[in-house]
Amino acid sequence: MRKHIFEGKFGLERETLRIDKKGCLAQTPHPFDDENLSRDFCENQLEIITPVCNSIDEVMTSLENLDKKARAVLDRNDETLWLYSNPPHIDSESEIPIARYDGIFSAKHDYRIKLARRYGKRMMLYSGIHFNFSFSDKYLESFDADKNTLYFRLLKQVSRYSWLLVLLTAASPIYNISFDNDNTDDLVFSGFSSMRNSRRGYWNQFVPQLDYSDLSAYIQSIQSYIDKGVLFSAGELYLPVRLKPKGENSLEALLNGVDHIELRMFDLNPLEELGISEKDLEFAHLFLIYLLNQEDFDFTPELQKKAIENHQSAALYDVSEVTVGNVSMKKAANDFLDKMEAFFLDISEIHNVITYQRNKLNGERICEKIKAWSEVYV
Repeated sequence: MRKHIFEGKFGLERETLRIDKKGCLAQTPHPFDDENLSRDFCENQLEIITPVCNSIDEVMTSLENLDKKARAVLDRNDETLWLYSNPPHIDSESEIPIARYDGIFSAKHDYRIKLARRYGKRMMLYSGIHFNFSFSDKYLESFDADKNTLYFRLLKQVSRYSWLLVLLTAASPIYNISFDNDNTDDLVFSGFSSMRNSRRGYWNQFVPQLDYSDLSAYIQSIQSYIDKGVLFSAGELYLPVRLKPKGENSLEALLNGVDHIELRMFDLNPLEELGISEKDLEFAHLFLIYLLNQEDFDFTPELQKKAIENHQSAALYDVSEVTVGNVSMKKAANDFLDKMEAFFLDISEIHNVITYQRNKLNGERICEKIKAWSEVYV
């Protein structure tokens, strides 16, 4: 089983907002004609999409090259990137132009208009990093289950423990109060380690209760929300973990086969030049390997609700009173790291990856470093 354990395919999607020299949202059209330099919700929200890579080192190199390419264009336009998950100062929602698509892609524009009406434009400005990963087929063949079953089992496990990645990588405790009201401008402490992962973040207006008995039932339970008009599409299901098919991202394609898993909870880390630490991605990779090897369980509606509650609680700045399974969240995190380390015990280099994360729990988390760095403004 261990022979192909670290093999797989890696990809990143990094969202950032374009800003002008005054630190305001750029009001220029999307300046790139490149499939790897796309847009997300609005015209001034750049999404860098790396190609599929064979290692974390390779995907970070790809991100670096695309970042340099984008910044070279923006420099010529007197613009730069806002490398922070919470948006900068906003005078009003008029500064948030919905991404412009026309012709055969006009449905993308129409979809974003519906999202703006339902959630408001401001919430759509939250930016982060999505980590995409697929195991090698040779490694999956070592399990006594088919590929779809394995990924579906992993989806449940990661959903249950997504709080750990939030606790370790949250990086947005400060925000501009203009996010709340027009005609205001002041940096304030939010009380959260990550606003976009908190109860104030990217969530639906209801708590989804999905059928996790198997992949087909899961897909049908998402479709039922669409049929009832509660969701516009599967892409509006704002949960921190998704399964993705190869090619077109649709429920029909997913039913035909899972290609990879997507982790959507990573904040932009302004202390890192590219917005993400290679060490954090290395840990996320180990996290996925470890959870794939855990026993399956019944992800009941009660456990689904608790998973969301834990995820949002991990996004609090002060987690001293937060508990997971009747123990403090930090103890639960350390216990989880102990089990991970025991699983990889025969691979010596893994110790440093896990120790790096443990030191955050016993010292300063990323959000605490950023708050200290920002306190001159708060």
